[in-house]
Amino acid sequence: MSRGSVVFPFVDIVGQEEMKRALILNVVDPGIGGVLLKGEKGTAKSTSVRSLGGVLPRRTAVKGCRFRCDPSDPDRMCESCREKSSALETEEVPMEVVELPLGATEDRVAGTIDIEHALKTGEKRFEPGVLARANGNLLYIDEVNLLDDHIVDMLLDSAAMGVNYVEREGISFSHPSRFVLVGTMNPEEGDLRPQLLDRFGLSVDIKGERDPKVRAEIVRRRLEFDDAPEAYVKARSQETEALRGRITEASRRLRSVRLGPEVLDAVVTVTSHFGIDGHRADIVMMKAARANAAFEGRDSVIAEDITAVAEPVLSHHLRRRPFEDSSIDSEELEKCLQNL
Repeated sequence: MSRGSVVFPFVDIVGQEEMKRALILNVVDPGIGGVLLKGEKGTAKSTSVRSLGGVLPRRTAVKGCRFRCDPSDPDRMCESCREKSSALETEEVPMEVVELPLGATEDRVAGTIDIEHALKTGEKRFEPGVLARANGNLLYIDEVNLLDDHIVDMLLDSAAMGVNYVEREGISFSHPSRFVLVGTMNPEEGDLRPQLLDRFGLSVDIKGERDPKVRAEIVRRRLEFDDAPEAYVKARSQETEALRGRITEASRRLRSVRLGPEVLDAVVTVTSHFGIDGHRADIVMMKAARANAAFEGRDSVIAEDITAVAEPVLSHHLRRRPFEDSSIDSEELEKCLQNL
């Protein structure tokens, strides 16, 4: 939902609260592992992701670096920044939503090494790709279930290691590529590879609004935006800035939010009760609950924080038969959390 370079404001998206909360929590704590948005067309999936750019906080980066390295993490800097680590200049830059183009080739995604230049001069010349731009940002993939397998493998490797590694004719180059992976898909158009599905920390099933009053409000706002997009966005600037400030403050508060042993006990009780395999979901739920507490302005995690994130954390890890409902029973969840 955009007109040219003007994007519909995130704060004015009607409904879809779980989807908006999942996106925000991944900004507060990128360690949650991204979010997959699944639903039919016309349910504001792409609009929500693209408009999220309007409320993203600023971050510190190395000035002049092509990869906008994080100066606070020397182990994950590019080679150039590591070599001059004692004399680095920094700057504040906005986080961005970097979109993977449809039909992008491997070179477009990973970047390319100029082999001829390397052979002639002995120096590496690297042309950055999408994974370079994605470093420190959100990487958005529309129709993620339709990606070619080799592109999926490349994204999985980079997401797991936080590094993009390119090799051509025996010449290699690497650079940091830590990003929040956000994907959208229409399940009617095909399934997602299990390896990629498991990579997403959160997954949200999105349905169209059925309430006539809510649907009417969606249409009214869309028409108003289309008639005067710049004026519409300007009129919501105060709310947009307020949300950006709230997200920024939550990111700062995150590490001070208490995760006591009682929270861990509650989380593993939930994952055990619902028969979740492995331990990834336990870790993600701890991080997501902490981010939710930080966003709500709390210094410790309470039962409501776990309740708020349980569905998007567990839904894509549940054992279920085809066509079986993947939602979490709220009464069972409440029983699991009664001692917290």
